[in-house]
Amino acid sequence: MADQSPPDLHTAAGKRRGKTSGKVADFRYKRPSRPDRKARDSSGLLHASAGHVRHEASPRRQAYAALDLGTNNCRLLIARPSGENFTVIDAFSRVVRLGEGLAASGKLSDAAMERTLGALHVCAEKLRRRNVHLARSVATEACRRASNGEAFIERVREETGIALDIISAQEEARLAVLGCHILLEDGVGPAVIFDIGGGSTELVLIEPGGPVPRILDWLSVPWGVVSLTDSVQPPDGTRHGRALRYAEMRRLVSESFTPFAERIADTARDSATIRLLGTSGTVTTLASIHLELPQYDRRAVDGLIVPSRSMRDISLRLSTMSEADRRTLPCIGDDRANLVVAGCAILESILDIWPAKELAVADRGIREGILRSLMAADEVAERSRETRLRMREQDL
Repeated sequence: MADQSPPDLHTAAGKRRGKTSGKVADFRYKRPSRPDRKARDSSGLLHASAGHVRHEASPRRQAYAALDLGTNNCRLLIARPSGENFTVIDAFSRVVRLGEGLAASGKLSDAAMERTLGALHVCAEKLRRRNVHLARSVATEACRRASNGEAFIERVREETGIALDIISAQEEARLAVLGCHILLEDGVGPAVIFDIGGGSTELVLIEPGGPVPRILDWLSVPWGVVSLTDSVQPPDGTRHGRALRYAEMRRLVSESFTPFAERIADTARDSATIRLLGTSGTVTTLASIHLELPQYDRRAVDGLIVPSRSMRDISLRLSTMSEADRRTLPCIGDDRANLVVAGCAILESILDIWPAKELAVADRGIREGILRSLMAADEVAERSRETRLRMREQDL
């Protein structure tokens, strides 16, 4: 993976450890401001590649879109630049379970593809209605692994007009870092950012500093909340059986993390501050439980700092609860009741190898990374056009 990511036009920010902050979603993607910090500009942009849709228009006034088709979810953000930040004008998220049964069959099932196409038709209509200026649509682990992944991508293009780009694990990790790194706590030395997905988990060791962090090391493993759930035998219905299943999940994930854990062991031991930032449905769900929220509230969760001990305690509690009992918990419900335990196992394994006392939580990631890349690249292109026009006028 390249050491440099596209520029992040946001400022750094401070910690938030409070209780709930209301029920209205925050659609301005901006870190809490600090009077002693200023936004910084830089170069080193990611230029648009496959999966883009473009219309001629002024980039600072038009809408940009990012679509992330994962193993479990289909998510879309449409936003407009707003000074140094951006404001979301439309969004869509649906649990499609595209990777359901993939671990056993090696291919996407007909039912999963139909569910996903239904969601993508909704996304296509939103893209048309919002007259999107520039868009990028990506697919991740499920389409990477499935034997019929490429065929499904072509079917999506034919039926919806959306050109999905199956990105590599490296690109997935890089975009996740770009999308959320501004929520990392201040400190000295390397930090770890992780993204627990449906079909894979990415861990990235970064050196913060400057507009974007420098990537020192990274790992992607094929364990996400869907793939891990599908790969371990269901429990026998007893508390003891659920505990044994959780232990097996932890074993599988820990073994897959071993090469990365060995490479970063000296860094973890020698760092004065161990900083950790997670982006995924797992960490936002556990953060909601930590706050005892009656319903999910993005403003309360995004940027929250939670004691790691609390996240471990919640994970252990959920791991031995029955699925029916988990369904009754606020912020879990039917969609996550079966999958959250696998996410807990992955999270605890991450805390084993990078023992941070606190965990920063991000309700942002790949889509935001895509949007920042698109907007930054388009801004450079616009400045280049303006420069050429001025030079042409001077020659006349």
